[in-house]
Amino acid sequence: MEVRAPTGADRQAILAWRYPGRYSTYDVDDRSVLGRDHWAVVDDGSLLGYCCFGAPARVDGAHDEPGVLDVGYGMAPDLMGGGRGHGFVEAILAFGLEEYRPERLRVYVLDWNERSKSVAERHGFEAASYLENAEGRFLVMLRGPALPGV
Repeated sequence: MEVRAPTGADRQAILAWRYPGRYSTYDVDDRSVLGRDHWAVVDDGSLLGYCCFGAPARVDGAHDEPGVLDVGYGMAPDLMGGGRGHGFVEAILAFGLEEYRPERLRVYVLDWNERSKSVAERHGFEAASYLENAEGRFLVMLRGPALPGV
């Protein structure tokens, strides 16, 4: 898997994705959110999803913390639950560590999203706190870059 700058076609595809049920909270409706610090994740030229780092990955109510890189990602809806999540997140974390050189990584997982929580835990993230906003209740998960997984 490769993380690279998104093309116009990548952005169009991501904007067209619609997630089922309560996963619809991950629908991207605003082209401007696919700007700076957003990347495409591809495998053999096929778009698997996207990721973002820093401010774009932070949920409302979260704050920047020195040395901590916020990481966000979204996999194509038709690929969710198909067993590719571990490799997808592994590629994203490796890229983030190389590109940004943080001391720690942080992800925000809606408390009902067991898939995302499980993938984060398999990559060495641990629950640190909760954050609530209009979107829901988020589990804030942290890890040091030297932990197993990447």
